[in-house]
Amino acid sequence: MLDIKLIRHDTESLRKKLERLHCETPLDLILERDARRRDLLVKVEELKSERNRVSKEISREADSSHREMRIAEMRDVGDAIAQYDMEIRALDASLNDAMLRMPNVPHESAPDGLSEADNVVIRNTGVQRSFDFEPKPHWELAERLGIIDFERGVKISGTRFYILKGQGARLQRALIAFMLDQHVKCHGYTEIYPPYMVRSECMIGTGQLPKFGDNLYRDAEDDFMLIPTAEVPVTNMHAGEIFDKEQLPLRYVAYSACFRREKMSAGRDVRGIKRGHQFDKVEMVTFVDPAESYDELESLLRDAESICADLGLPYRVLNICTADLSFTAAKKYDIEVWAPGCNEWLEVSSCSNFEAFQARRTQIRFRPEPKAKPQFVHTLNGSGLGLPRTLIAVLENGQEADGSVTLPDALVPYMGGLKRLEPH
Repeated sequence: MLDIKLIRHDTESLRKKLERLHCETPLDLILERDARRRDLLVKVEELKSERNRVSKEISREADSSHREMRIAEMRDVGDAIAQYDMEIRALDASLNDAMLRMPNVPHESAPDGLSEADNVVIRNTGVQRSFDFEPKPHWELAERLGIIDFERGVKISGTRFYILKGQGARLQRALIAFMLDQHVKCHGYTEIYPPYMVRSECMIGTGQLPKFGDNLYRDAEDDFMLIPTAEVPVTNMHAGEIFDKEQLPLRYVAYSACFRREKMSAGRDVRGIKRGHQFDKVEMVTFVDPAESYDELESLLRDAESICADLGLPYRVLNICTADLSFTAAKKYDIEVWAPGCNEWLEVSSCSNFEAFQARRTQIRFRPEPKAKPQFVHTLNGSGLGLPRTLIAVLENGQEADGSVTLPDALVPYMGGLKRLEPH
C-alpha cells in the first residue's frame, strides 16, 4: 500500500512513475474519493460545530415557540450529519479497496519494458553441459526411473497434480533439507515452520488480496486460505509490531507447500511438473532498516544463487523490467536454471524488495532511535529455491545416456550416500 500523503501531494511525479508499469491503476479514483471524503468531513465538522453552538443557545432560549423551531432545525442538521456520515463510511470502504489495488512504485533501477521480453539478463553462471546424446525431458526420465506417477496424481486430484514416489520423493526431501541447512548454517537465517492456512487479513497484508483472490484456495466454512507461499505467514508473524533498530535485520527461511489455482497459466506447460496447483518451496523473508534494503536485496540474491551454484546448475540472473514486476515489488531479480531436456530456462527464484509496501499494510515498524516516532520497515523475500523446477533441473542436467541420473555431490549426504538414480 502506498502512503496517501504521497498520492495527495506528489501526484504528478507518482503518475509518471506508475506509467512505467504499463498497467491501469486506480490513482484518479483514489484522488477523487479522497477529495470527496475530505470535503464531507469538513462539512460534517461545520454542521457539528453549528449544532453545538445552537444547542447552547437553545438552552438559554426563553421563547418556547422559537426554541421548538430551533430544535426542529437541529433535527434537520442531525439528519444531514447522519447522511454525510453514511456517505463517508461508503467512501472509506471504496477508498480502502482502491488503495489496496494500487501497485507498488517501481524503483528507478528497474529497467523500463513493455513485456517480459524486456527483462535484462545481467549474468550467466555455469556452463551448459554438452551431451553426446539427445537429452530427454524430465517426464520421460521420470517414467524410466519410476519416480513420478502422473496418472495416479490425476486420478486422486485432477490435472496439474502428480505423485513423487521412491527416490523421487526422497530427492525432493533431500533438496528441501539441503536448502534449509545452507540458509541456516551458512547464511544465518532463522528457520520457521509456518501454518499453511492463514486468515484473509494476512493475504491482504502481503498483497495477494484483493487483486489476486481468484488464484487462491479458500476454506468454504471458515476464514482460512491456503498459502501461495511461505512469505504470507512469515511476514505476518510480525504484523502490528514495533522493533528497536538494533533488532534489525530479521532474516527467516521457511519450507512450505504452496497452493495456487494457476488460472493465469491455463494451457501453458501442460507436460511434466513445471506448473502445479500444489508445489514445494523454500522461502527467505527479511525485515530491514529502509536505508539498508537495497544492499539486503543483493545479499538475498547471492544467497539464492549460492544454492544453484552448490547444485552445479547453470543459471542466469534477470533484472525484471517494469512491465513484468509483481504487484508488490519495487524491484525484482529472477534466477532461471537451464533445463536441457525441456530446452528452456526455468525460473526457480524471485528476489524482491517491497520497500514499505507490505509493512504499511501490516503495520510493521521500527524506531530509528529510542523514543523516536516509529517508521515502516522494508520487507524483502526470495525463493531459496522453488521446487519442483529445481528438481527438474537436477534430473535433466544430471541425465546419462542409459537413462540414469548422476546426482549433485551436495545432495549425496542427504540421499544416504546414493550418487545415482538408476532406471527400473
